Amino acid sequence: MGNAGKGIATAGILAGLALMVLGYRGAGQVDLWYPPAFMVHVNNTLMLLAFYLYAASGMKTGITRVIRHPQLTAVKTWAVAHLLVNGDLAAVLLFGGLLVWAVVSVIVINRAERDWVKNPPSTVRKEVMALVGAVLVMGVVMGIHNWLGVQPWG
Repeated sequence: MGNAGKGIATAGILAGLALMVLGYRGAGQVDLWYPPAFMVHVNNTLMLLAFYLYAASGMKTGITRVIRHPQLTAVKTWAVAHLLVNGDLAAVLLFGGLLVWAVVSVIVINRAERDWVKNPPSTVRKEVMALVGAVLVMGVVMGIHNWLGVQPWG
């Protein structure tokens, strides 16, 4: 579908995200465990890493020479971070399901495309831009969480 397909794919992704948020928020509370309070700090650290990995993917920073699938690694990091701070059934289904999807995606891609051409070395400027971008996006996402009634700072 070319460039026209990008708009359709973006709309589908945003609709899927909205449905996940609505479904998660509408699910009944079934607690499976009660995460300790310090896990909020572990979550926030992992989330900064996830945002950096995602930014690094698009900017082809140095980490992309080490991690073959930085975007999928970001999704896996994000899912684990959220599982550490949410002990309810809906969280296990949502974040656990996305974790399984990302793991399976990496396996399928690696089997289909065995050869991996590493990116060329990155500049310090790109590294700094990816980190600054990750911090800014994390601040925005934390603000959205706060607006939705979820206190991400603990």
